[in-house]
Formats: sequence, structure tokens, C-alpha cells
Amino acid sequence: MPLKINVKSGEKFVVNGAVMVAGSKGASLVLQNEAMILLEKDIMQEEDANTPAKRIYFMILLMYLDGDETNDYKRRLMEFIEEFMQATTFPDVRRALLHIVDEVHSKRYYRALKTCRSLINYEKEMLSYDKV
Repeated sequence: MPLKINVKSGEKFVVNGAVMVAGSKGASLVLQNEAMILLEKDIMQEEDANTPAKRIYFMILLMYLDGDETNDYKRRLMEFIEEFMQATTFPDVRRALLHIVDEVHSKRYYRALKTCRSLINYEKEMLSYDKV
């Protein structure tokens, strides 16, 4: 099933490892087959991986960009997931972490990233809750 993606003017995106930039009028892309694609908003720098969920996200991102399940990335990812599992008692968070593990084992990295983004948002809500 084709995937349609709209890219804003000047926005960077990655397709199968190649960094591209949308022209002045933006772009509408239709992917007809399986491809690795990331929009600029999906990309995280290592220094920004400063919470448990963000560290998990960054490891999945590296696995996705490399297109391979390298042992070092996977080992570190599983360590981060185990630490998060031990630190939380929230059932929804634990389910999301288990879902991420399933997606990674099936090499569905983009889906794992999507689930992990929900954990990042959850973390943000929980951390800002104390500031109210």
C-alpha cells in the first residue's frame, strides 16, 4: 500500500539514508514500496537523548537509520528498556515498552519510534506535573 507524505518547504528528510531538502513549494511524496524515511521532526541528536524514553527512541533511531539490527544498538536498547520497566509501575507504560520490543524484534523500527514518541510525551507530562 503506497504511503503519501507531505513535506514542507525547506524541510529536510531522509530516504534510505539520503538526506534531501524539499523545494520552495514543498513536496508531496508517494512511496510505492518499502523504504526507510524520516522527516526532520523525527530525527533526534544524541545530546537530546536525556530521558529514559528519549534514550530508547535514539537507539531505535540508530537501528532504523543503519537498516540493520546491530548487536550493540540492540543490547543498549534492551538495557534502557529494562531500566525503564524496573522504574515504572504504570501499566500503560509497561505495555508500550513491551510493544516496542515486539516491533523491534519484527524490524518494524518506524512503528517502534511512533510508540516511543508517545512515551516521550507521557514523560514530558509527568515531569511538568510537578511544576504546577
